[in-house]
Amino acid sequence: MTDTNNSAGTATLTYGDKSVEMPVLSGSTGPDVIDIRKLYAATDAFTYDPGFTSTAACESAITFIDGDKGTLLHRGYPIGQLAAQSNFVEVCHLLLHGELPTAEQYEKFERSITMHTMLHAQFDRFFEGFRRDAHPMAIMVGTVGALSAFYHDSLDIHDARQREISAIRLIAKMPTIAARAYKYHIGQPFVSPRNDLNYAENFLRMCFAVPAEDYVVNPVMAKAMDRIFTLHADHEQNASTSTVRLAGSSGANPFACIAAGIACLWGPSHGGANEEALTMLKEIGTPDKIPEFIEGVKAKKYKLMGFGHRVYKNYDPRATVMKESADEVLAAVGDPNDPLFQVAKELERIALNDEYFIERKLFPNVDFYSGITLSAMGFPTSMFTVLFSLARTVGWIAQWQEMIGDPTQKIGRPRQLYTGPTERDYVPIQNRG
Repeated sequence: MTDTNNSAGTATLTYGDKSVEMPVLSGSTGPDVIDIRKLYAATDAFTYDPGFTSTAACESAITFIDGDKGTLLHRGYPIGQLAAQSNFVEVCHLLLHGELPTAEQYEKFERSITMHTMLHAQFDRFFEGFRRDAHPMAIMVGTVGALSAFYHDSLDIHDARQREISAIRLIAKMPTIAARAYKYHIGQPFVSPRNDLNYAENFLRMCFAVPAEDYVVNPVMAKAMDRIFTLHADHEQNASTSTVRLAGSSGANPFACIAAGIACLWGPSHGGANEEALTMLKEIGTPDKIPEFIEGVKAKKYKLMGFGHRVYKNYDPRATVMKESADEVLAAVGDPNDPLFQVAKELERIALNDEYFIERKLFPNVDFYSGITLSAMGFPTSMFTVLFSLARTVGWIAQWQEMIGDPTQKIGRPRQLYTGPTERDYVPIQNRG
């Protein structure tokens, strides 16, 4: 990784009788960054930043977000262009290698992924160790971590070739594992991948085919699935990505690091937003209940899910394309008279025209549309986060690889503001009052 930041002068911090000059760094775009690495040595003081929301934990050239402007760039390319004109496998190449592939590179890369979609025959026995009613995300955390027990030939993180093999294996095998988690969850036999299908088609077939009859992939569904994967491929230094980097900073193998990312994504505040949005629509029930619900939101009686975003203070750039896919899927496979979809349409219309929502910039986000789309495609809500983790795998791997190649990388070691008891002496149990 090359050092691409530029000096933007210095910042002076005065603490007690000490005055410290700290470099200010500028990236290619985005806010300047005050380099506080020598602060502790110079002042004997730490900074306090719960959630690290004002702290740059790394230097990265992969993804850039400007929440105020509603911008999301992967290696400089706007997400809207990638989602509308590219495909997920091409975006995987872009995130991993920094550039869109040539036709020859694309063919080689896609073939490499296709040739690694099979799982070791013994690996299927892992699934039998879970209870039938196990949540698919519980299965994902366990099985992805277990991949390291099967692929000893690619665990040396200091070998660039082995890192590349691990990256391909994870991207290729994740749909197979996710589909098996789903099949196991619903009590159906596993379906093996097929080399004549593309990434999204293969995944849909592995989820919905049964031995009793052939499964023909609907091209509208395949396009929507590919687009959902693309829209969730990476999102800068969020909680799960930071978890992958933190786990990786200790030298842990890539399979363990991705399993850690999946565990973090499982949290409802991170990966469960589209499930919560769909649950909200079901609770509203019918369009005639929306006015009452809106009043309840304004009175802080109900929570509005699928609107607004922690990062985006403008329209979520992924939502525009996701809305298009939602409309296409509902037209192809959904019932236009389904109350759930009618509620979603009306709620969207009101939110885009009501001053309360406009003032607070509560625009529908990607989760609002992806939940509706996945439901129409036939996925239960328990699979939503699994699909998210499948898509995000490439982002996690790209960030992990970048971290390994960063000469300034150190094992993560956040500090704390200690507020517990100061030193005291041990008292024998018989002497305690």
